[in-house]
Amino acid sequence: MNPKVHWDRVYGTKAPGGLSWFQSEPHMSLRLLVAAGMTSESSVIDIGGGDSRLVDRLIARGLSRVFVLDVSGMALARARGRLGALGERVTWIEADVTGEWNEPTVDIWHDRAVFHFLTEAADRRRYVAHVRRAVGLGGGVVIATFALNGPDRCSGLPVVRYSPETLSAELGGEFRLSESLGEQHTTPFGNVQPFCYTRFTRDR
Repeated sequence: MNPKVHWDRVYGTKAPGGLSWFQSEPHMSLRLLVAAGMTSESSVIDIGGGDSRLVDRLIARGLSRVFVLDVSGMALARARGRLGALGERVTWIEADVTGEWNEPTVDIWHDRAVFHFLTEAADRRRYVAHVRRAVGLGGGVVIATFALNGPDRCSGLPVVRYSPETLSAELGGEFRLSESLGEQHTTPFGNVQPFCYTRFTRDR
């Protein structure tokens, strides 16, 4: 499966309200970003940000160093079109997070619902290598995945479900688990998906 082809097809054929992960307000992400120390001066990267509304909320809070990475150019184009001139404040990165790309140095790394699609250990190791290069000492990492009792597939693809402890093991000893929260995400179709939200702090 070519990730770019798959996700371009998804975003090219479905409206935002037709995507199970759609949120009109990313309350939990914002809560954890603030807990990680986010201010208007912070630099934040949103992994798999695509057509998420998180970038809109970060701009509204005055952040000027915002990066959005997605493998789908279709998803990024939709977000840029929605933001209009405000989109010029964002650095858009079209890349596979597990591939080769030049990660910026950021204060906080955010990922809602990308990591659980990485079913191969080698892809997870490459992902974590990018996190280590992007986030320095004292920086924050916010990752949300399906919880252990969440779905085992999404958008036709298999996923890996996590607890705070298993996510911590994947990131490694440099990152301390600072907070974990559960969320019952209701999809636009009325289904409930249990999510595991985690916030880590880089200690070494």
